[in-house]
Amino acid sequence: MKAFQDYYPENVAHCYGCGALNELGHQIKTYWDGDDTLTKYNPRAEHTAIPGFVYGGLIASLIDCHCTGTAAAAMYRSENRPMDSEPPFRFVTGSLHVDYLKPTPMGVELEIRGRVKEIRGRKVIVEAEVSANGVITARGELVAVQMPDTFKA
Repeated sequence: MKAFQDYYPENVAHCYGCGALNELGHQIKTYWDGDDTLTKYNPRAEHTAIPGFVYGGLIASLIDCHCTGTAAAAMYRSENRPMDSEPPFRFVTGSLHVDYLKPTPMGVELEIRGRVKEIRGRKVIVEAEVSANGVITARGELVAVQMPDTFKA
């Protein structure tokens, strides 16, 4: 099964968090898991905040890109369209709120789970949780805004 991000055309596949064409980026992959979405990610050594714990900026980045990918997939699903159909749905971040609940340990695979809270016109609100070893360490909410055509040039 292809990840949501695998459908991004080259002109919008450079994002540090989710772009397949960004060799130094996270290159996350997000999939449907029932009505939720799921990304799994293994932090690298450079994602350390203090020894043994993940840098909070990584957590925010993972939530950000997971949620924008979820927004695109949700719009396709709401219109009963395949993800490679035209016109493409691509989203950017309108707002992002993250609550850090517990320190996120290094050395374990992180799970980011998202769910669509609301679709309203060109906006999609997505909630997400980051967990490590089954413990939720952060929660976030993102307002995704459909990417303007000028961004796709």
